[in-house]
Amino acid sequence: MMALMVHLKTVAHLRGRGDRIAKVTFRGLPFYSRIAENCEEVANFNETFRWPIASRLDGNEMLEIQVYNYSKVFSNRLVGTFCMVLQKVAEEGHLELTDTLIDDNNTSIKTSVTIEIRYQPMDGTVGMWSDGEFLDVPDDRDGMFAFETDSLLSGQSHGSGTSPGRSLQGSIPTFRKAGKGVFSAMKLGKIKSSKDDHKKGDEPAVLDMEDLDRKAMRLAGTLDPDTISLASVTAVTTNVSNKRSKPDIKMEPSSGRPVDYQISITVIEARQLIGLNMDPVVCVEIGDDKKYTSMKESTNCPYYNEYFVFDFHVPPDVMFDKIIKLSVIHSKNLLRSGTLVGTFKMDVGTVYSQPEHQFYHKWAILSDPDDITAGCKGYIKCDIAVVGKGDNIKTPHKANETDEDDIEGNLLLPEGIPAERQWARFYVKIYRAEGLPKMNTSIMANVKKAFIGENRDLVDPYVQVQFAGQKGKTSVQKSSYEPIWNEQVIFTELFPPLCKRLKVQIRDSDKVNDVAIGTHFIDLRKISNDGDKGFLPTLGPAWVNMYGSTRQYTLMDEHQDLNEGLGEGVSFRARLLVSIAVEILDTTSPEIISSTEVQVESVSNISESATGKIDEFFLFGSFLEATMIDRKIGDKPISFEITIGNYGNQIDGVSKPSLSKKKKKDGESEEEESELIQNSSEDEADEDSDLVSVSSTPLMKPVITDRNYFHLPYFEKKPCVYIKSWWQDQRRRLYNSNMMDKIADKLEEGLNDVQEIIKTEKAFPERRLRGVLEELSIGCSRFVTLANKDVNQAGRTKLDRERLKSCMREMDSMGQQAKQIRTQVKKNTVKDKLKLVQNFLQRLRFLADEPQHSIPDVFIWMMSNNKRIAYARVPSKDILYSIVDEETGKDCGKVKAVFLKLPGKKGFGHAGWTVQAKLELYLWLGLNKQRKDFLTGLPNGFEELKATKTGPGLQSVPPVSLVYNMKQVFQLRAHMYQARSLFAADSSGLSDPFARVFFSTHSQVTEVLSETLCPTWDQLLVFDDVELFGEASELRDDPPIIVVEIYDQDTVGKAEFIGRTFAKPTIKMCDEHYGPPRFPPQLEYYQIYRGNCTAGELLAAFELLQIGQGGRADLPPLEGPTDSERGPILPVPLGIRPVLSRYRIEVLFWGLRDLKRINLAQVDRPRVDIECAGRGVQSALIQNYKKNPNFSTLVKWFEVDLPENELLHPPLNIRVVDCRAFGRYILVGSHAVSSLRRFIYSTPDKNSNNWATAAKLMNGYMVLTNGGSQPRSSPSLSSRTFSRPAGDIVVNMDSDPGVRKMDTVVKLDAMSDAVVKVDMTEEENDKKKKKKKKKGGVEEEDETDERVLDWWSKYFASIETLKETLRAQEAAQAEAEEREDLEIAAEAADIKPDDLLLKGSKMKEKTKEKKSSKDKKKGLAADGSERRPVKTKVDELVVYNKELETEYGNFEDWLHTFNLYRGKAGDDDEHALDDDRIVGRFKGSLCMYKLPLSEEITREAGFDPNMGMFQSIPHNDPINVLVRVYVVRATELHPADINGKADPYIVIKLGKSEVKDKENYISKQLNPVFGKSFDIEATFPMESMLTVSVYDWDLVGTDDLIGETKIDLENRFYSKFRVTCGISSNYSLHGYNVWRDPMKPSQILAKLCKEGKIDGPHYGPGGKVKVANRIFTGPTEIEDENGLKKQTEEHLALAVLNHWEEIPRVGCKLVPEHVETRPLLNPDKPGIEQGRIEMWVDMFPMDMPAPGPAIDISPRKPKRYELRVIIWNTDEVILEDDDYFTGEKSSDIFVRGWLKGQQEDKQDTDVHYHSLTGEGNFNWRFVFPFDYLMAEEKIVISKKESMFSWDETEYKIPPRLTLQVWDADHFSADDFLGAIELDLNRFPRGAKTAKQCSIDMIRNEQELPTISIFKQKRVKGWWPFVARDENDEMELTGKVEAELHLLTAEEAEKSPVGLGRNEPDPLEKPNRPDTTFLWFLSPLKAIRYLVCNRYKWLIIKIVLALLLLIMLGLFLYSMPGYLVKKLLGA
Repeated sequence: MMALMVHLKTVAHLRGRGDRIAKVTFRGLPFYSRIAENCEEVANFNETFRWPIASRLDGNEMLEIQVYNYSKVFSNRLVGTFCMVLQKVAEEGHLELTDTLIDDNNTSIKTSVTIEIRYQPMDGTVGMWSDGEFLDVPDDRDGMFAFETDSLLSGQSHGSGTSPGRSLQGSIPTFRKAGKGVFSAMKLGKIKSSKDDHKKGDEPAVLDMEDLDRKAMRLAGTLDPDTISLASVTAVTTNVSNKRSKPDIKMEPSSGRPVDYQISITVIEARQLIGLNMDPVVCVEIGDDKKYTSMKESTNCPYYNEYFVFDFHVPPDVMFDKIIKLSVIHSKNLLRSGTLVGTFKMDVGTVYSQPEHQFYHKWAILSDPDDITAGCKGYIKCDIAVVGKGDNIKTPHKANETDEDDIEGNLLLPEGIPAERQWARFYVKIYRAEGLPKMNTSIMANVKKAFIGENRDLVDPYVQVQFAGQKGKTSVQKSSYEPIWNEQVIFTELFPPLCKRLKVQIRDSDKVNDVAIGTHFIDLRKISNDGDKGFLPTLGPAWVNMYGSTRQYTLMDEHQDLNEGLGEGVSFRARLLVSIAVEILDTTSPEIISSTEVQVESVSNISESATGKIDEFFLFGSFLEATMIDRKIGDKPISFEITIGNYGNQIDGVSKPSLSKKKKKDGESEEEESELIQNSSEDEADEDSDLVSVSSTPLMKPVITDRNYFHLPYFEKKPCVYIKSWWQDQRRRLYNSNMMDKIADKLEEGLNDVQEIIKTEKAFPERRLRGVLEELSIGCSRFVTLANKDVNQAGRTKLDRERLKSCMREMDSMGQQAKQIRTQVKKNTVKDKLKLVQNFLQRLRFLADEPQHSIPDVFIWMMSNNKRIAYARVPSKDILYSIVDEETGKDCGKVKAVFLKLPGKKGFGHAGWTVQAKLELYLWLGLNKQRKDFLTGLPNGFEELKATKTGPGLQSVPPVSLVYNMKQVFQLRAHMYQARSLFAADSSGLSDPFARVFFSTHSQVTEVLSETLCPTWDQLLVFDDVELFGEASELRDDPPIIVVEIYDQDTVGKAEFIGRTFAKPTIKMCDEHYGPPRFPPQLEYYQIYRGNCTAGELLAAFELLQIGQGGRADLPPLEGPTDSERGPILPVPLGIRPVLSRYRIEVLFWGLRDLKRINLAQVDRPRVDIECAGRGVQSALIQNYKKNPNFSTLVKWFEVDLPENELLHPPLNIRVVDCRAFGRYILVGSHAVSSLRRFIYSTPDKNSNNWATAAKLMNGYMVLTNGGSQPRSSPSLSSRTFSRPAGDIVVNMDSDPGVRKMDTVVKLDAMSDAVVKVDMTEEENDKKKKKKKKKGGVEEEDETDERVLDWWSKYFASIETLKETLRAQEAAQAEAEEREDLEIAAEAADIKPDDLLLKGSKMKEKTKEKKSSKDKKKGLAADGSERRPVKTKVDELVVYNKELETEYGNFEDWLHTFNLYRGKAGDDDEHALDDDRIVGRFKGSLCMYKLPLSEEITREAGFDPNMGMFQSIPHNDPINVLVRVYVVRATELHPADINGKADPYIVIKLGKSEVKDKENYISKQLNPVFGKSFDIEATFPMESMLTVSVYDWDLVGTDDLIGETKIDLENRFYSKFRVTCGISSNYSLHGYNVWRDPMKPSQILAKLCKEGKIDGPHYGPGGKVKVANRIFTGPTEIEDENGLKKQTEEHLALAVLNHWEEIPRVGCKLVPEHVETRPLLNPDKPGIEQGRIEMWVDMFPMDMPAPGPAIDISPRKPKRYELRVIIWNTDEVILEDDDYFTGEKSSDIFVRGWLKGQQEDKQDTDVHYHSLTGEGNFNWRFVFPFDYLMAEEKIVISKKESMFSWDETEYKIPPRLTLQVWDADHFSADDFLGAIELDLNRFPRGAKTAKQCSIDMIRNEQELPTISIFKQKRVKGWWPFVARDENDEMELTGKVEAELHLLTAEEAEKSPVGLGRNEPDPLEKPNRPDTTFLWFLSPLKAIRYLVCNRYKWLIIKIVLALLLLIMLGLFLYSMPGYLVKKLLGA
């Protein structure tokens, strides 16, 4: 048992007196000692701790002992720590020592500890990455481990010096007694030579898998094979060791390159807009492009249905940051801009990340940016789709729009975002920046200096922040390299925002050119978490680093784009201190600012330490080799410069640390000869003053390697650089990232293995996947343990803390899930689980990306002649050192092959693919105080050379160069066997490839093979005397990589680059034996890359053999050149080249199609040459290509020696040449079949009833698996058929007649086409046998009548089915996921889920049962189990929402089409597709088989030896065919006119005939319904490519092509799926479902049986028919037109045809009656769909009886209707006017109504004047005639768009009746009081009385029952009028009593009525009260009324008051006189 034991004896020299406790930690698992009580100087612990371990002790692992002062009350106080690396222990196994502890500050203290460590290894065992849970390895070493350890070690003897870093992926099984007895076996087989391009699989393993299985069984007793997991096959992907890291193979920067995008937006309608009587327009804005819809007058719910397309050609980053803004504007016209109602914003990236890159029929919520307190301002319903190149958008079918009226359920928001978004403030605080570059030339500076008099910094920076389409700027800080702003930019935006990124940019303010200095994007998803334990976006305060162009200032900076954030920055520009916070606003609070304008305020400064304490970092680099330097650079001396931030930068690297320590200046003038460094540092009085950074290597002249490359002659002397820099110590962030990155790398590597195993069809991919999941869960728990220490560190920002928490939660749950998924991985679930695990990978990568930067990235520049030539950028986290291994960067202290590339746009395209230089570079970055380890990772065997000047005693100075005194000599053998699928580099469409192999400073080339894409070089290149420096043992584990470049040789000029790949050689040291298992090496495939694209594969092997004392004589001998004609070229030796056997390849030559002109001459006499592995065959010559492009001889064959291993089969080349006069041959085009596997013929199974039962592939007897294979799988199916024994393929029927259960019976009853059916695939059931919902009123009850049904009824019913099928699939998928979660939960709880994994059909039945009732089969539907009204049964067809051929494997069941290419291949984006290179097509097929072939086949009756395997293939003589093309409709066409519409018409071309339907163009329509059929006669094979195009009609100029689709009719015609005429589901003689085929079902069936040599059909009594051994039943009667019944067998025959796939051996799914949907493409816009067309094609051979007339699919004519609306009364209308005289409220009411979308046809009642109670009486009739399409529920109107329009445009709008109530005013505009809109198909029933009528009828519209006027015909009732008040609340503004009466045009003619109250059928005058007349017409009457009625009492009161007043007056008047009289006594 392996274990590590630590005996802790004593701790001495303690201070003070107290209780002590010690904690001993190893591999993250701590043990605590007992408490040593009350001790003074010495604490005696004397305890032993033991860790059982499952993996070899690695020399780099640490043991940590911490001693604490123990306290019962307070937390323990740390006295000191002791750490040791266990290298010595690992080597010797025992160690005793006494050593001092160190305290927190890493200084040594007096206290010492005495320990003894023992380690008992188990010999030679290496295990898995172990975690806290230690695994018990069983003890009985004899039984378990005795089994041949050596064979498993695969050539590594027990102690074979495996470097310590191997402990991660050694190669011995470890066993654990886990819950299920898990057997984890490592990948067996050789430790593999490099696989840097993690794409390759391992060739045959050394031990056979079965062999291994038996061992496993012997070992683990009876282990369930489903629990075995294979641990890391790291061997497969790389020889990961601890000294070298993987090179990155993809060279070209992918971002920054412009791509085509097309954004299509359909604005359908708006609802609930806030405002009264608006005239709304919708504005669609993307970036700076604006487009407007038309204006709809006075409506709050306008219907637009307008389509806009925006085309962009920009880099992806720019595209995804653009904002899509939808805004509604009220009453906009030419003169005024209108008022904004509300807007909705979202960035393009959000749409692109949706499934299918689109939102379909969703409602966008509008909000008012100027008033955030307002709430929702309305909704816009729209579709938004973003299409990049090569995306195709699947449009859901549009048939009706019932369910989408539910606004809340269909909001335009991504998944997981709440519907109610709140307003929030985003505070972006900008503190300060440092390290800005000069942004001005020194000349300008001198001018300034002359004027101003002082020297200033040459930059005036300010910061601009962009978010959600708004910009904010800080103030400008004049002349400052280290500006301080302390300002915050505040955005107000809805939260969560639909804009992902925030852009922060430092700009230089300049009157002339205001340019960006650097840009940084902040992804809000990375700085927030929306989970339930999530957090709002927060960041910092943290420094962000900005990168961009180089720091030299030039006026026209060619790399300026890099500063704008496009592409990868090539140099450090500046860093900026920012923080972000978000605060959710409470919009109800009064003091809130309601506008969303950006604000800028100042904020207080933050302290220096807020971002972490500044520490000194040390960066060391050593250049071990510089090769592959591009010759274009010239031979001037070259040096390399390394910079980190501005440290080490030679231009303005006057970087002082922010601590304002001293300035550092670099030594710039190093000379090559002297090792001296002339130092220009002035003041060095610091304790560390000895250390001057050396940031660049000495200049050195390059030496020629070969014609393309130089190298630098470093030999044993390797230059070094080192830089000291000062940064905030935020290493923890990087450590956490590194841990996650490493887990992710490991996971990715494992997944690649699994895919490789699946791809190469090796055994047991599921075991490897289990191993991967195990590693993942262990890695996750290890992360949680390590990150835990980090939880309470100081100097953390809020984001650090929250991120850590959420990462730990995520990792923890991921670990748990991985464990659970691991238990569910079974053979048949591997692929699904693999998908799940790939999501983990994305999640990990997302988590690992740290949003808060700390240390800037490191740049390496190659300088020549003082110019910066090429660079590489290394993320600082990758080279960051940590004492914990998992936290260390993946390239830290390792030698990495780094490829330098050209900066910026120069790096695109060709220039970007050529390597500028390849460095073998060693980098180490860490804290200065941890510096002692910085050389440990270098290959051993060197001496350090210090700079001479430094003087004695300075041991700590890093070396300026290393001198290697150990040197090994090797011979490299490169076995270059072949390459395939190379890139076509010549205009002929071929290449003349040769390969160049680079190793160290050597290079060699293979020979040039002309005109091929699949060269077989079969050449061995020998590199003699390759010198490598370092220790032999290390080189064995860590050889340098080999680079292989493939070029195309051109006669003129230099060779052109095709692609590159990397490899690692297998190494043999001189003391090792050359023999199995590692030698001779196996050939392997290496993926060749060209930029980021793959450009082929190379099959090769590489071995590196050490040359020992005996010289080359000791090496395994090389056979001399055996081929005399190949000269001195060595072939690949026998042990390595593949074992060959003899194959015969039969070729079916059918014909050539569509050959283009070559050199302007037409191809006349073509011939096809087939070549494979040097052998081949030529077709017969076609004498006259124009007359007949088919071959006269159909089948030829040739024999060839091919490798036994199918994966190594060479490609087969098809070349077409044209034979011109005088024996000249011209290459027309070529095609390489890279994999022959799909054409391998497998011999049939002996025990099947008859040899033909098996895969008789070539005859197109494609075999079917259980019951009915979906034809879509046939391409993959065919490829599957070969790899198994043929027996698997036989239809699942017991072949032994004795065991036959009974004939399968299929019943059909007369009423339905319901089939109660055995074993039918889910999808078919859904398609055909589904009970459908009654569609809202489309089929009326009275439509059961056959006469009413037409073809469109059938079509719409089928579309409904299609939508339902899709829904059911989604439901099923959701259900499956739910089920999976249940399984996981069940497993977690350790319940055995009830046989969850039912296999095959059981599972299907289960899901069927579970399906909701609407998916019940039609047959079961009738039994009353469903309460849905029974829909009239309409026969259906199948609507495919894609091309028919994708459903049926391109109809290549026996006839394959090979595209012929010619011309240079384009490069990635330039050549979207290779379509332009296609010069024609070769039709034919291949069949290959091993010789000799078994006898039975050839003995079969009727076997024609001339046809070989291609029996029973039709003749290829010309044949005349009637082609009937039905075009139903087109959808979503790309607009072709300025007005955003198109005028489409159809053009059909077939050979020379062309049908233009120009006169029937459809005006201004993007979704035209054509409904036409076209007949064309054609002769196959001359005319077989049908092109259906849609053109746009233009009045002037030529018509433009909108898009076209091409259909290969020939393949369809000859296919066994019988595509000539689809088979309908029912047979009828008349009516809409009439049988279209000239042959009746019974004739078709008889013909099929005869061709397939099947017994049958036998019609029996009682409606039975027997075919082969199946019995089908069905009805036997049919009605003719006159309703007479007669006997027929057609129904029976049709039943068989519809289930033809169940017939054994020849069965396949026959194509049903269908409509296919084909994308329309335009050659000018390759790859982007321009719309889709729905159509189908029927073909009838002319030598058969003629078909009947084409069925009529002309569009349904809309039906004329007349809607009569009588407005009887109104009530409770709100009163608007104040009376002039009396001030009382009244209203002059009238009602307005209209039906069609516009107000042109509005009708008004008369005015009911002066209503005082809101009551109005009208008795007024509106009459609205309209045309209505029942099926689509749309009104059709035709009108001219404007006075200038040429013709009328047809619009389809929903039938909505709008009624409004108004207040009439004489002098001012009428006032709008309220409105109601009734959708005539579903509106609430009117209330019986005015009292019962309330606003709830509108509010709760969804809940209330609705009626349709088309069914009710006549409705009367009260309805409410509503309007919105200031607070957007709906309020009731009146009620109307109306009667709606719908008549058809005929009925209306019979009983005409008058408008208003006119004749005929006049309505009586309303009985209105007298107030309603006008007072100025009869004033007396009015006055009488005023006086009498209302003011009577008022008048009486006034009169009385007047009398009183008069009396009082008189009294006062007469009083004095009277008094006087009285007084005087008069």
